[in-house]
Amino acid sequence: MNDQLVINGRAFRSRLIVGTGKYRSFQEMARAHAASGADMVTVAVRRVNLTDKSKESLLDYIDRSKIFILPNTAACFTAEEAIRTARLGREVGLSEWVKLEVIGDQQTLFPDTAALIEATRVLVKEGFVVLPYTNDDLIVARRLIDAGAAAVMPLAAPIGSGLGIQNATNLRILRERITEVPLIVDAGVGTASDAAVAMELGADGVLMNTAIAEAQDAVLMAEAMRDAVTAGRKAFLAGRIAKKLYASASSPLTGVVR
Repeated sequence: MNDQLVINGRAFRSRLIVGTGKYRSFQEMARAHAASGADMVTVAVRRVNLTDKSKESLLDYIDRSKIFILPNTAACFTAEEAIRTARLGREVGLSEWVKLEVIGDQQTLFPDTAALIEATRVLVKEGFVVLPYTNDDLIVARRLIDAGAAAVMPLAAPIGSGLGIQNATNLRILRERITEVPLIVDAGVGTASDAAVAMELGADGVLMNTAIAEAQDAVLMAEAMRDAVTAGRKAFLAGRIAKKLYASASSPLTGVVR
C-alpha cells in the first residue's frame, strides 16, 4: 500500500516511529528496529555519547542510510533546557529535526504546555522542524500549530505506563480538528492492540519505545507493532461499519425462498 507518512515534506514508508532506550543491549535494539520496519527512530540527546568516539554509542547501531534519526529533548524541565538540548543535537550533526519534550511533572512526566509552546516558537524561528510531545488537548494543539509545529504528538497515557488509549474521545476530536499537520500518538502504548486502536482512530502514526524495549521478546513485539500499525491504518481507510444496538443478519432475509 503506497500510503506514506509525510512530515514537513519528507516521506516515511512506515507510520511506526520507535525509540532507542531501555533495551537490554544495543544489539537487541538494532534487531528490534529492523523487525519494526520503522525508518525513523528517536534518540535522547542528553543520554547518548556524542563526543568520545573511543566509547561505544547507540548511534553505532543505527544505519543512518536507512533510518532517520529524530533527536529528542527527554529529561528537560524548562523551555531553556529543551532549546539548548535541541541546539546541541543539531551542532553535533544529529538533525535539525527535534522531538520536543518539556516535562512539567516528575512523577507523571506530563508536559509543561506553556513552556512547550514557548520552546516550539523559538526553535521554529531558528529553522528547526519541531515535533512536540503534548497532552491530548485541542487548544494546546492549535497553539503549537500556530507556533509552527510540523506535527502534533499527543499522549495516549503517561510515558512508559503501557496503559494504552485512555481518552479515545479526545483523540477523535483532535483527528477531526487537526488537518494541517500529522497527528502522531506518542506515549502509553502497551501492546499491539493499543497501536491498532490509535491508528483506527485516525492517527497518522504512532511513536513508542517502552512497549517494545521492555517486552519479554522485544524483536517479536516490534514485529507485532509493525503489523498492528499497518492493520489499524488500513481499517481506518476502509471505514468501519456503524455500531448498532440490535442484530443485523449477515445474510439478508429478503429474497429468501420459504
